[in-house]
Amino acid sequence: AVAQKLLERIDWWRDYTTRNHAEMDNNPSHGNKAGGLTTILEKSLGAVAKGGMSRLNAVYEYAEKVTEHGLVFMDTPGYDPVAVTGQVAGGANLIAFTTGRGSVSGFKPAPSLKLASNSEMYRHMAEDMDMDCGTVVTGEETIEALGQRLFRLMLDTASGLPTCSEELGYGDNEFVPWQVGAIM
Repeated sequence: AVAQKLLERIDWWRDYTTRNHAEMDNNPSHGNKAGGLTTILEKSLGAVAKGGMSRLNAVYEYAEKVTEHGLVFMDTPGYDPVAVTGQVAGGANLIAFTTGRGSVSGFKPAPSLKLASNSEMYRHMAEDMDMDCGTVVTGEETIEALGQRLFRLMLDTASGLPTCSEELGYGDNEFVPWQVGAIM
């Protein structure tokens, strides 16, 4: 049932892009392309990899209330503010936002932890990044150690520790509901 619902969402996007004279394989942003991605397939494989070996437990439409635990998929456009708004509307109360290029979004009303995927970018933007995750790539830290550190940071943030975005006042303009139309 979960796999079928995921396939139905893919079919919906195929129909949606056809109706709007758009292309599904033309989505990576300028920043994605500058970072080495050339196709939406490559970008999607990165998203799949972030799920690790976990089983997909549910598929949700945009802003649908999330009721399942574990790894779930919410169908959203690729534009970060719209995607995160859907997640918050679905019940997310803490955002763990990975960035390799240095997004400065804050995503109010939920606290947004910005996780720098590489140490170079983290050093350049440390005032707005909550965690340097590049330490795994450089060999300074294991995935398990980073995971424990991230888990502790998530608990601290959920308990009131302000994120860098909150301290800088970012996030007032990132609550952007999806206007269903030709947006990808």
